[in-house]
Amino acid sequence: MITRTEALELLARQGLSAALLQHSLASEAVLSALARHFGEDEEAWGLTGLLHDVDYPSTADHPDRHGLDGADLLAGKLPETCLAAIRAHNGEMTGCVPASRLDFALRCGETVTGLIAAAARMRPTGLEGMEPKSIKKKMKDKAFAASVNRDNIRQCAEAGLELDAFLALAIAAMTTQAAEGADA
Repeated sequence: MITRTEALELLARQGLSAALLQHSLASEAVLSALARHFGEDEEAWGLTGLLHDVDYPSTADHPDRHGLDGADLLAGKLPETCLAAIRAHNGEMTGCVPASRLDFALRCGETVTGLIAAAARMRPTGLEGMEPKSIKKKMKDKAFAASVNRDNIRQCAEAGLELDAFLALAIAAMTTQAAEGADA
């Protein structure tokens, strides 16, 4: 399996923007936290979150390939379960239907990062002190972070977590990741 260092080098070679890299790091944090919660392979789940958008720079104009090309690029570097999740995270466009816990965890985990990050930018304290109820309120406001698919976030239930517990876990993971990034 690819190491985290190798994964970061691969992302750099693919030309991810700073914003997309930040999204990838936040997704890694959320997926790692979900793996810990479910007793799954934290390294594999974290790398899946980190690498799920590895092909985005080359597929931005071909959304039907996003996830498929990434899985092809990562073949032999991640377990097949991880590759399947990467294909399914954009299932609406690729036709790859999510089926496993990891598939649903990636879909909800990577999607919620956008909503939480947008909410943090609106708060004077950022992520500090953020609560699930404030994110649930933002989910109801269709104009707020309008491109974030709320239905994907609700797929946390298919992964095995109720929405409040999932949001608390995601907020905590992103808060820790942001603090560690600030210390680096």
